[in-house]
Amino acid sequence: MRLRPLTTALVTGLLLVACATSPLGRRQLMLVSQSEVTEMGIASYRDMQKKTPATKDPKLSGYVNCVARKVTAEIPGNQQWEVTVFDSKDINAFALPGGKIGVYTGLLKAATNQDQLAAVIGHEVAHVLANHSAERMSDQMAAGFGAQVASIATGYDPQLFQMAGNVFFILPFSRTHESEADLLGLDLMAKAGFDPRQSIPLWQNMARLGGDKPAEFMSTHPSDETRIRQLSERLNVSMPIYEQARAAGKNPQCAP
Repeated sequence: MRLRPLTTALVTGLLLVACATSPLGRRQLMLVSQSEVTEMGIASYRDMQKKTPATKDPKLSGYVNCVARKVTAEIPGNQQWEVTVFDSKDINAFALPGGKIGVYTGLLKAATNQDQLAAVIGHEVAHVLANHSAERMSDQMAAGFGAQVASIATGYDPQLFQMAGNVFFILPFSRTHESEADLLGLDLMAKAGFDPRQSIPLWQNMARLGGDKPAEFMSTHPSDETRIRQLSERLNVSMPIYEQARAAGKNPQCAP
């Protein structure tokens, strides 16, 4: 069975209209609005606050908030960012549309100083600035629709196309998001006066604590080796930004 010309034209037109551009100049598919992902981001954050307790250590909370404030102060606009330090052993952090940041206390096992913590927060905030959540949802919507269309056209089980789409479309885009957030986050932390060179030992710590991981081909994240190489290459851009920030008097002193 062959697809009807009208269906093909509608799909092509939708994809053309829904194109956007990331901060690094990459073309993006956007099938959901910023207001929609913001609403979902805030709802997810509130749900997380209900399920996971915040730390009761005011010094630790103040330290993380200090680093987050310095990093987010470099973002244009008047977005107010809310930060919660969750009492959890997980080595993780996140930022969500709507100006929400979550940092797990376990992360401080890997991010051992303010510069390394700034690298993580810069990375997570960069996901929001680059609209990766909306793009990720759009990719999944497009892949799901494509699986149904391909199934009609060929008679194969749509789950086969969904599986192939996950490996060859969704996962590579997610790795792209992670690499893009690494580079954007590096520049952002440098603007705030944090040393971008500390991103390298951060990911070395992550690799040491991460244990066994899937092959990069089947992972939604770049391998630690790929990540460290890309960050090292980006230092020729971020170091001049850092030096300019320090010359301008930006000298973060967030004490853990």
